[in-house]
Amino acid sequence: MPTTKDACPCGLGPDFPHCCGRYLGTGVPAPDAAALMRSRYTAFVRGDEAHLLATWHPSQRPASLDLDGSVKWLGLEVKRHIPLDDTHAEVEFVARSRVQGRGQRLHERSRFVRENGHWFYVDGEMK
Repeated sequence: MPTTKDACPCGLGPDFPHCCGRYLGTGVPAPDAAALMRSRYTAFVRGDEAHLLATWHPSQRPASLDLDGSVKWLGLEVKRHIPLDDTHAEVEFVARSRVQGRGQRLHERSRFVRENGHWFYVDGEMK
């Protein structure tokens, strides 16, 4: 597992504590849907199921997660952040990974909703 001195897995910030580390396990809400998307990618990289569940909208949240520890996450590209109004946004992203030596690419347009000052992932459409 990465240490707190490592670069942030999302690729945006110089180090984890000053980038996505501000949001994982702290209760500090991400300021927008794109920041939440980056923190969720970082949670996948770090195996932080608690953050993933906490930032998933209750209407769509699974009861539990079983993350595949054999997935090696390689990078995230946020292609577009589309604020629809004050409480709805979409984020299109590509996440690259390697599973059992094979490269994979997840391209999704995710939907987010903001409630009580917190952004939540609702669902997504694969591209």
